[in-house]
Amino acid sequence: MPAQPPVFSDQDLQARNTLGLPARAAVAVLEDESAIPALCEALAAGRNGPEGREADAPLFVLGGGSNVVIEARPHHRILRVALRGIRLWDETAGHWIVEAAAGEPWHGFVDHCLSQGWPGLENLALIPGTVGAAPVQNIGAYGLELDQRLHSVVAWDLRAGREYELRPDECGFAYRDSLFKRDGAGRWLIVRVRFALPKAWTPRLGYPDLRDHPGLRDEGGGFGAGGAARGAPRTPSPRRIFDAVCDIRRRKLPDPAVLGNAGSFFKNPVIGASQAAELARRFPGLRTYPQADGRVKLAAGWLIEQAGWKGRRLGPVGMHERQALVLVNHGGAQAADVLALAGAVRADVEKRFGVDLEREPVVLD
Repeated sequence: MPAQPPVFSDQDLQARNTLGLPARAAVAVLEDESAIPALCEALAAGRNGPEGREADAPLFVLGGGSNVVIEARPHHRILRVALRGIRLWDETAGHWIVEAAAGEPWHGFVDHCLSQGWPGLENLALIPGTVGAAPVQNIGAYGLELDQRLHSVVAWDLRAGREYELRPDECGFAYRDSLFKRDGAGRWLIVRVRFALPKAWTPRLGYPDLRDHPGLRDEGGGFGAGGAARGAPRTPSPRRIFDAVCDIRRRKLPDPAVLGNAGSFFKNPVIGASQAAELARRFPGLRTYPQADGRVKLAAGWLIEQAGWKGRRLGPVGMHERQALVLVNHGGAQAADVLALAGAVRADVEKRFGVDLEREPVVLD
């Protein structure tokens, strides 16, 4: 008997978005890949929705809800992906190819890989969300971006009703961007993601917060544990880097379960070298990161703090007191409150620095 498509029903989404915004929508849960062909047919025919406008509303694939601002009654049908499973899919002379289902929690997946002796993702520890959502945003932290470890993405084009295996150069990756994000909600349904994790592993410790973390230094000032004489530089283990990243993130960033937030709310802007040089002349403390293409990335959190928004509130929302880049819900906020604060921050940064901040989260209206 052919698998039946998941059925949409009216559900509460407040616990399904990390900002904790009140919302209700037509929601279905995908637990079995075999149901996807029937889902494609139902979507094409405008079936499988509750009565009313949701029956032909656009589809939005929701991961962990950590990168979305949801209106109270979005004009979308929501598909939650609950596919689970992790396996060693293949092995080459240089890499372990590890596959994870899209519904796997990202942080748990990274932890599991380390426990199996497959390092390479430790710099991306404690990032909220799911494995399937990670390529959409091309997540990154502490000197590593997801596309640098990606082998392939297995995804359905729901409009064409076909499954594809996409290599990294076919995913259109950019800074916090990808083909899956640019093509718009409702086209791509990622079901599995494969990672090429290096056997000849070396640590990535370029970021000062990580390089100088006390958990990565022994009493003599060297790195890590095991093997060398005290005081000599030593390579930290992947697990110690994982633990250090977790510690840094917990100290800097609020827990969404305690204080609603969507992580970094704005992208770090990338500007021309001449503009960056002029800003550095005017603002000596400006944090700049030269890029391979000659442009310069700025620290959005520093710009927001200098514009006076660190720890400042606007109604029920505000920018976090320890990390100005993180917009938080102090309680009772709705999507309009979040967008009003984001607009005010963006306007003040543009006025002071002439730099336009781009929002990271998707607005589901």
